[in-house]
Amino acid sequence: MRSILLLGSTGSIGTQCLDLVRADPGRFRVEGLSAGRGGEALARQVAEFTPRFVAVRDADAADAVRAALPEGATLFVGPEANLELIAAADFDLAVHGIVGAAGVTSTRAVLERGRPVALANKESLVVAGELLMDLSRRRGAPIIPVDSEHSALFQCLGGSHDAREVRRLVLTASGGPLWERSKEEIERVTVDEALQHPNWDMGPRITIGSATLLNKALEIVEAHHLYGVPPERIEVAVHRQSVVHSMVEFVDGSVLAQLGPPDMRGPIHYAMNWPERAPAALTGFDLDLFAELTFEAPDTDRFPALALGWRALEQGGDAPAALNAADEVAVEAFLGGRIAFPSIARVDASVLRGFGSPAATIEELIERDAAARAAAAREVEACRVDPTASAGR
Repeated sequence: MRSILLLGSTGSIGTQCLDLVRADPGRFRVEGLSAGRGGEALARQVAEFTPRFVAVRDADAADAVRAALPEGATLFVGPEANLELIAAADFDLAVHGIVGAAGVTSTRAVLERGRPVALANKESLVVAGELLMDLSRRRGAPIIPVDSEHSALFQCLGGSHDAREVRRLVLTASGGPLWERSKEEIERVTVDEALQHPNWDMGPRITIGSATLLNKALEIVEAHHLYGVPPERIEVAVHRQSVVHSMVEFVDGSVLAQLGPPDMRGPIHYAMNWPERAPAALTGFDLDLFAELTFEAPDTDRFPALALGWRALEQGGDAPAALNAADEVAVEAFLGGRIAFPSIARVDASVLRGFGSPAATIEELIERDAAARAAAAREVEACRVDPTASAGR
């Protein structure tokens, strides 16, 4: 039985991971659960899975969780709760579903313990990819990607990350909810429209990232760090059906693709069981679903945020961290009706221009993250829309 530490248990990745545990209770034991808030939801999970360790960042949520704790279980509360949980728990695998740059230190803590991490927190590799990959190698602690695109690349590469064998990596992008819109229509997109993803059910930040294609820009950065492939050999193809999750073209011209329905439970299940493959009641080949597979070139005129991934890698150093930080601020401002949709990419690009300096530690990168957030907040103010014009967003 494999013991699992689940970070971000009340989010989309966390709840789907627990669905898979329910489906195969003899294979997994939940050693620890953590959440930022959501005390009632976390309390229900604690009552069901009886973990020995629980962490919650928000002190106000702790009372509900405390009442559900099994006898002998330990509860950590506060901003360092995740790190205390990781240090105390005995686990075989950490499934990391925390969203945002706040998850970076948890990734480092898992790797420092020499334990594998099934990583859905893309910000970890965007903010500190070089440092974390080095730590992974030194500690012998694998990073198994959970993002559907990187899970696909990981599976196609078969565990071999020799960049010399790879001609190019092709990340597929759904195009998001706005792909069919004209540039003029995109200028007027509302929050509700941007959140209507045609294929995937994701959290607001990731869904808006899919709409801008900034999410794909961050995946370019991730792919570079995970597989050691130079940025110029990482490409993007828009694939509206979200069935081909990504492709590897090898130096001999062979192309391997990983296919499956747009369901995150597949990549999560693969990561939870890696390096084995375990049976699952998940959909495989479906003639109706796979009947039409189309691919298009990306459009960086309508979706300029996509190009920022390559630009951030070109600038190097703290630039990817700054890009991620700026986008978190800009997306929050858009969701709050303070800026228009096109301003997200403008804020991101403007902040990115001010970064590109080396950083030797994660602490330095966290400081640059804060500086980028401050710069993004100033850019948001400069782009702020008339509140009367944004009514209904």
